Amino acid sequence: MSTKRLIVCGGSGFLGSRICKYGIERGWEVTSITRSGEPKWSAITSSDSPPQWAHKVTWERADILRPATYAPLLKNADFVVHSMGILLEADYKGVVSGQQSPLAGLRKAFAAEAQPGNPLERSVPDDTNQDIRPPETKEQLTYENMNRDSAIMLAKQAAKENVSTFVFISAAGGAPVLPSRYITTKREAESTIASEFPRMRSLFIRSPVLYDTSRPITVGMAAMTGVGAAFNGLTRGVLGSFMGAAGIKPLKVDVVAEAVVEALGDTSVKGPVEMAEIEELANRAWRKTML
Repeated sequence: MSTKRLIVCGGSGFLGSRICKYGIERGWEVTSITRSGEPKWSAITSSDSPPQWAHKVTWERADILRPATYAPLLKNADFVVHSMGILLEADYKGVVSGQQSPLAGLRKAFAAEAQPGNPLERSVPDDTNQDIRPPETKEQLTYENMNRDSAIMLAKQAAKENVSTFVFISAAGGAPVLPSRYITTKREAESTIASEFPRMRSLFIRSPVLYDTSRPITVGMAAMTGVGAAFNGLTRGVLGSFMGAAGIKPLKVDVVAEAVVEALGDTSVKGPVEMAEIEELANRAWRKTML
């Protein structure tokens, strides 16, 4: 049996790095693709030094917004994971240059105005070094660019390379403090990938808030979310649709990473993967280590 090859776009991130870790533990060949290459370990773990498994990962540099930069790295891949996105957006260049105030940037993020269509609708070429962002948001990192369009174009490249399974790290829901476009762009990515590339098995991991003690801020966020989840349970989900992910139990980041890798190896798993299934997949992976 040939060794499986896993590509993780966003492999130097909080969740992506742990997906790499569990892929290595399966004996797979793992490549991470990010703009920075190898991660700054102190930002995602409790140590400045790389863990032992990290020496087995190939850390590549490419731009997720320029498909031509990563397309060659997908050749002969079995699995491709998109583990990138943003929680909040802003016209950073405009704010930094003084052309736009921070308040105006926030207003823009929460605006409900029409946004440019996805790159397939805009016929964005993928065989040149062209940036996939439309002219209207060329200098910005928007929900459309990062949460939707980068995933769709990566899936397009994966399908072209006959990758068997594509994973998109989606979200369990939005939150009252986030613009609605945060979750709508995630759902648009899911829908487009499922309909446009039906021959490729696609998984949409609808993850809740993630935490780990190596990143203290996530523990605080998880605590607040845990309170929301408890309230949601006491009220029998009356405000569930309003609370979104803020009303769902948070999970340790390693739980979701293990679930992703377990799902990749199980061809019966496909489509949206919700909270209960994420926990079951992680438990199944853990039980295998006990054998």
